[in-house]
Amino acid sequence: MFYHLSLDHEILLHPRYFGPKLLSTVKAKLFSEVEGTCSGKYGFIIAVTTIDSIGAGYIQPGRGFVLYPIQYKAIVFRPFKGEVLEAVVKQVTKLGIFTEIGPMGCFISKHAIPTEMEFCVDDKKPRFKSKDETQIIECGNTIRVKLVGTRTDANDIFAIGTLLDDYLGLTG
Repeated sequence: MFYHLSLDHEILLHPRYFGPKLLSTVKAKLFSEVEGTCSGKYGFIIAVTTIDSIGAGYIQPGRGFVLYPIQYKAIVFRPFKGEVLEAVVKQVTKLGIFTEIGPMGCFISKHAIPTEMEFCVDDKKPRFKSKDETQIIECGNTIRVKLVGTRTDANDIFAIGTLLDDYLGLTG
């Protein structure tokens, strides 16, 4: 799920950046340090939308660096157990399907794939296909997945998904 949150961050700036473009340098450094990262507490930070305040800088004694506290708003992606999302298939193995849901990786075990779908490797790339071959899941396909669980590390989120529910599987 996507959320719009108020967050805090601190930027450490070298003295060579002090000058007329100081404010724009602080903003650019915030965007480069924060966007595209993952916080275990909040999820993946997709984009900074607004900068609410840039506090007065604190000089680091003996170093000359300045620490700027910043409050900003950002769009974050935080998945939860039971959520239904669309995923792109990245790899198909006999153990299951590896997918990506935006910046997050997701694994679907062969035990969480409908029993009428079987793993197949012939002259084409590996895939799961139905017995009547009306549904074929292979690399590059978009599928609808229900998250069974998520694992959150300090800098990453990984999910386990299932296709064993109504309206899950291939889209379109």
